[in-house]
Amino acid sequence: MPITYLDKENIFEIRTDGSSYVFGINEKGTIQHLYWGEHIEASECGYLLVSRLHSSFDAEIDKETEEYGGWGGCHYAEPALKVSFADGVRDLKLKYEGHRLVSETEIVLRMVDAYYSLEVDVHYKALPVYDLIERYVQVKNGVNESIRIEQIMAAVWTVQALPDYRMTHVTGRWAGEYQLRSTVLSEGKKVLESRRGFTGPHANPWYAIDNGKADETSGHVWFGALGWSGNWKIVAEKTSFGHVRIVGGVNDFDSPLMLAPGEVYVSPVFVGGFTSGGFGQMSRHLHRYQKDCVLPTSKLRKVLYNSWEATEFAVTVEGQKELAGQAARLGVERFVVDDGWFGQRQSDRAGLGDWYVNAQKFPNGLEELIDHVKELGMEFGLWVEPESVNPDSDLFRAHPEWVYQFPTREGTQLRNQLLLNLGLPEVKQFVLDFMTTLLTTYDIRFIKWDMNRTVTEPGTIASGHDGHAGIWIKHVDHLYAIWAELRERFPDVEFETCAGGGARIDLGILRYADQAWISDNTDARDRLAIQEGFSFAYSPSVMMCWVTESPHGFNGRSLPLSYRFHSAMMGGLGIGANISKWSHAELEEAKSYVELYKEIRPIILKGDLYRLSSLRDSNIAACQYNSADRSESVVFTFLQSQHFGTEVRHLPLQNLVSHASYEVRLDGGEPVIRHGSTLMNLGIPVTLRGDYQSRLIRVKRLD
Repeated sequence: MPITYLDKENIFEIRTDGSSYVFGINEKGTIQHLYWGEHIEASECGYLLVSRLHSSFDAEIDKETEEYGGWGGCHYAEPALKVSFADGVRDLKLKYEGHRLVSETEIVLRMVDAYYSLEVDVHYKALPVYDLIERYVQVKNGVNESIRIEQIMAAVWTVQALPDYRMTHVTGRWAGEYQLRSTVLSEGKKVLESRRGFTGPHANPWYAIDNGKADETSGHVWFGALGWSGNWKIVAEKTSFGHVRIVGGVNDFDSPLMLAPGEVYVSPVFVGGFTSGGFGQMSRHLHRYQKDCVLPTSKLRKVLYNSWEATEFAVTVEGQKELAGQAARLGVERFVVDDGWFGQRQSDRAGLGDWYVNAQKFPNGLEELIDHVKELGMEFGLWVEPESVNPDSDLFRAHPEWVYQFPTREGTQLRNQLLLNLGLPEVKQFVLDFMTTLLTTYDIRFIKWDMNRTVTEPGTIASGHDGHAGIWIKHVDHLYAIWAELRERFPDVEFETCAGGGARIDLGILRYADQAWISDNTDARDRLAIQEGFSFAYSPSVMMCWVTESPHGFNGRSLPLSYRFHSAMMGGLGIGANISKWSHAELEEAKSYVELYKEIRPIILKGDLYRLSSLRDSNIAACQYNSADRSESVVFTFLQSQHFGTEVRHLPLQNLVSHASYEVRLDGGEPVIRHGSTLMNLGIPVTLRGDYQSRLIRVKRLD
C-alpha cells in the first residue's frame, strides 16, 4: 500500500517506488514531519515525534517541521495559512481532527481551529512510479461572518539533516528564459516569486534542493513544482536548528481573499519528489508525470510553420498561400497564421480585441486560405491574444470599463495595449463567445494563445473596501475555465500557451495546453541554454522550437542550417523563417531534416531525456533521447568552438542494455556495431571540429 497509517505510533507513511515520506501527530495535535528520503521502516520513527523546546525564544521548535500550520502562537516561520477573523482575531491554532483514506493512493487530514469553525483539509496523493506526491489544501469557512485570508500556501515541504543545502532554480528575462542558477541556503529565506500577474519569465515555480554534491547522474535531490499560472511564491527558509522548510502557493502580495460563510477555497497543486539519482532522474520523473498525469493529450506535436517572421503584420491571402505551398513541400503538417489577420491590425498599435477577419487582407474570407492549406495536406492554425486590447479598437471604445484600471489613474500601455479584466464575468463570457464563434465558423485545428504584457493597475471600477480581494486569482480561475470549456467543446483543437515567450508555463496551464512556446529567442545557440534549463522541470514533449533565419536578428549570429535544425529537433519542431527566400539547396536540406524528424519524433517526444554534456561546463552540449523500451536512442551533439586542436573526446551514453549489440549511425553515414557496455562506459567519439558544428547520432538495438 502506498499510504500506511500506524495507529500505535500515530504515524503516516507515503511510500513510493524509491522513497519514504513520514509524518505523524504529536501530543499537541500538530502534524509533524519526520522523514523524507530513501526507504526506511516508518514504525521505527516514533521517537522523533516529540515536542522540542530550546528556550523561551525558541519555545516550539517542532513548529519548524509542521506539515501544515497557521500563523499564531509561537509560530514565526513563513506561515502556510494566515487569517483574520471578523472580530479582529488574527491568531490561528490548528489541531489535527482526523483523517480519511480516499483511495489506496490518496489521504486527507483534517485540521480545525481551536475556537473558530474553520476547517483545513490537507490532501496528499501518492504517485509511486514517479516518486512524487501531489499536495493541496481545501479551506472551509464555517463561521457566520466572512474570514479574510492573508496568505494560503498549497503545501509545506521539509528537508532535514543535511550538512549543507543547495537550491537550484531558473531565472531569466524576455528572450533569456530558463537560465539555471544554484545558491547555498544559509539561515534565512530565499524567495522565488512572480508578482506580474502570470507565471513570469524572471522565475518559474520549480526548485530542487541537494547537499551541494548532486550532479546529473547521482546524489539525493528533493524537488517541487507548483501548478499555478498567476502570482505565485515559493519560500525556502533555513532555520538555525538545521531544518529547511519550503512553502509554496498563490502569492499573498496584494491578494487578500475574502471567504464568505460556508465558502470553500481550494489551492493549486504543489507536487514534490525525492530521488537518489541526481538531477537527471529528477527531470525524468517530472517529464513522465507530466506526460501521463498532467497534459490533456498524448498526441505527438505536428511539424508546424508559422508565418510571423516572414510577414509580420503584412498579412495577405496570396502571401500566406505562397508560404503555405513552400511549407507543404518541406513536409510541414500544420500551417499557422500569426498576428495581423484580424480587425484593423496593420501594426501593434490598433485592432487588438476586434476578432473578425480583415476583409482587405482576406477579401474572400479566411476560408480561401484554410481550404488551400487543407488541399496541400496540412492543418490550419491561428494566433490570438484574447486577454489584451488596444485603446484604438472597437472593443475598447465600446467597453473601456473592461480593462484593469483605477478610477483616478490612466492605465499604463505596454506594447500599445491594455489588459482586459478577465475576472469580470462579462469579459470572461466575451472571450469564450468569440473563441467559440471562431472555432465553430472555421476549420481551425490549432490555437497559439499569446499574452504580451504583464498585469498593471489591477483595479476595478466598482471597487469597495475589499473590491480587489482575489482579483489576481479570479483572472487565472477564469482563464482555466475558458480553456477547459474550449477543450471540451472542440476536442480536435490543440492549444499552445505563449506569453511573450516562456512567461506562462507551469503545471497549472499545462493541464489545458498541448504545447508551450518557451522563448521568443529562436537563436539556435541561445536556445540550447534555454532548452536545457527548461528540461530540468518540463518535458521536451511540450517544448516548441523553431528554425529561423541566419544571421539571426536577435544576436546577429550565423549558424549552419544543420545546427539550427538539430537544436529545434530536440522538442516539437517548427519553422519560422521566411522560406520564400531560401535557396533550392536550403529547401532540399530542410526537407530532409523534416523527414528525419518525423522518423525520430516518437523517441524525442515520448522517450526519456538524458543530458550528457552542458555548455555550462564545457564546449560540448549533448542530449540523448531513449525510447521507452531502450531499443533506440537519438543523440544530439553541439560544439561551441574548437580550441588548441583538442583530441577526440568520448561521450558515454546512458541506460542502454549492457550485453546488447547496437548499430550506431552518424548523420546517416555507414553504421558501426558496438555493445551497450562499450557505448555506456567508453562512449561514442565526438569528432566535431570548427565553430558551431553539430551531429545527430542514431543508435538502434540489434538483438
